Amino acid sequence: MISKEAIQFIDDLKANNNTEWMHANKKCYENYKKDYHQFIASILEQMKPLDTSLDLLEVKNCTFRINRDIRFSKDKSPYKTNMGVWLTTNKNRKNSPGYYVHFEKGSSFIAGGVWCPETEELKKIRKEIAFFHEDLDGIVTNPTFKKEFGEITRDESSVLKKAPKGYEPNHPAIEFLKLKSFTCSQKIDDALFLDKDFSKKIAQKLIVIKPLNEFLNRALETDD
Repeated sequence: MISKEAIQFIDDLKANNNTEWMHANKKCYENYKKDYHQFIASILEQMKPLDTSLDLLEVKNCTFRINRDIRFSKDKSPYKTNMGVWLTTNKNRKNSPGYYVHFEKGSSFIAGGVWCPETEELKKIRKEIAFFHEDLDGIVTNPTFKKEFGEITRDESSVLKKAPKGYEPNHPAIEFLKLKSFTCSQKIDDALFLDKDFSKKIAQKLIVIKPLNEFLNRALETDD
């Protein structure tokens, strides 16, 4: 679970998102970091027995910096006012499949898969889909997957309008092949993050994504 103190810090930061306030509240931030790391540790403790590919992960591999990248953003607020946890199945690959937990009041969610893979990675995933689309179809039509996540995320930013280069429009897996990202997500009630059994309950949801991550890893680890 997330401590009430950590949530209070996020609330205070949202109301005072500037470097002066952060410097004046350095001790509060240090306490927040400890709570944040304990939160990650509790999720790892529940997830590792369910997915052994996470065994080598440490808390430091799953954190996000609190500083925002404001170089290309109209919003120049220097700090993030959410809490994110990223459990990747291969910490040595830049964009490896994984599991994500996001706390942000009114916008909390969990997710998994691969978001916007690089060109060569995308080619590998599409090749795997072209030859083994029945496997992917079996994963996303599984009743448990459908209950928790519905389907792979499809929106204007993640789906091509036409068949990708090299694939026929009538390919049996064309709707999968049009994808530019391979993720799924579920909104989570903020109150669940305060539940003492949060990590156990959220792990039972996240692990449903494991077959999708395994399919994506299989694609990325296959030599052309």
